[in-house]
Amino acid sequence: MAERFHLVGVGGAGMSAVAELLAARGHEVSGSDQRDSAALARLRAAGVRTYVGHDASHVPGSGSLVVSTAVRPDNPELVAARERGLEVLHRSQALAQAAEGLDFVAVAGAHGKTSTSAMLAVALQAAGEDPSYAIGGTVLALGTGAHLGAGRAFVAEADESDGSFLNYTPRVALVTNVEPDHLDHHGSEAAFRRSFEQFADRIVPGGLLVACSDDPGALALVRHAVARGTRVVTYGRGEAPEGVEAHARLAAADRLTGRGSAARLTLAGLDDAVVEVELTLRVGGAHMLLNAAGAWCAGLELGVGPEDMAAALGAFTGTGRRFEDRGEAGGVRVVDDYAHHPTEVAATLGTARLAAGEGRVLVLFQPHLYSRTRTFAEEFATALAAADEVVVTDVYAAREDPVPGVDGGLITAAMARHGDRGRYVADRLEAATAVADLARPGDLVLTVGAGDVTELGPVILDRLGERA
Repeated sequence: MAERFHLVGVGGAGMSAVAELLAARGHEVSGSDQRDSAALARLRAAGVRTYVGHDASHVPGSGSLVVSTAVRPDNPELVAARERGLEVLHRSQALAQAAEGLDFVAVAGAHGKTSTSAMLAVALQAAGEDPSYAIGGTVLALGTGAHLGAGRAFVAEADESDGSFLNYTPRVALVTNVEPDHLDHHGSEAAFRRSFEQFADRIVPGGLLVACSDDPGALALVRHAVARGTRVVTYGRGEAPEGVEAHARLAAADRLTGRGSAARLTLAGLDDAVVEVELTLRVGGAHMLLNAAGAWCAGLELGVGPEDMAAALGAFTGTGRRFEDRGEAGGVRVVDDYAHHPTEVAATLGTARLAAGEGRVLVLFQPHLYSRTRTFAEEFATALAAADEVVVTDVYAAREDPVPGVDGGLITAAMARHGDRGRYVADRLEAATAVADLARPGDLVLTVGAGDVTELGPVILDRLGERA
């Protein structure tokens, strides 16, 4: 029976995916966001009624209101819904409803989950499975981040930032890493790790945990799951952990370029057989090969053959804001990336170095969240030191209020203490101009961060064009 849903902040990547899926299931769906966007236009085309701005009048008289952690308690639509006694659901609860009755695959991890879930969705589609999926970003090969398919599998990016991944009961849980982040919500590294243990405990009986054993946090999670009797398959470059059902090992001799990567993957332990396949990807970076190995393991659990799954992963061409080309001007290539954790920034710069060849790598970095900037300023400084030139702009607040004394200058000050060069330019438009003026033909310029730094690629390209 069709139900009524209204989503607050419906233009966000995660919320728009949920809205599309609920509409595809035949529900009556509406939503609001602070400003109009391409996401809202896409939702309107899918039959979702959208509003620009938040107002109590947008809230229907019945049904459910869907929110994310970013929605503040004083949001007028949330206040109105509570006054009217409407059911208030977290985004993850609404997504679980959209996935009801399907084989749920939840992809989690402090980083890598968007690319890994997108890889899995693309590969299953290429293998003829027609999966449903909800991914926090546009999957370039599919043209969307959400789809209700005819197949049994439902692939979802599972968010650990606010603990909402604990609303899922997956058949397959794929964990890329358990590297502490979002301590503003979890409070401590121990609590962060406990949330992943609780996530693994929610795997349905007979289900599977797939985890990267190269990551110490994920390896500890593997040991927890094995001790509880959960089926576990691991992947990575090292040896198989004790007690797992099978282990997929990536060969050390990767073939890496800025636009592609390949490696041999060997699975041992499954049905007492050894399976070898070649992973050949159209995206660069050693971290992408690890992500592909995890997606490959999950695909086997969902019934795709080893060779077919390996070949299907070659159809993945990336996701929006993951080393996404924005254009070239004056002989300078501009690339945008969502990296907002020090480990992600380091991986992105590693790929950029390959892509730049003989040219230099220049970075415009926008920190995301005051809490993360304060916690990881030193680690960001270390990661950014891999670039030739760095401009850091002010913090993108997202859901947080400003914190006195916390801004992008914390990172450049840490760089200076280590003898590395970094320039703090608080205004983001001035920062875009500054990094463009540093570039010369043959260089690669990166805009990096989870905030509105993504809007600065065209600004940089215009400046480069004017100068040329």
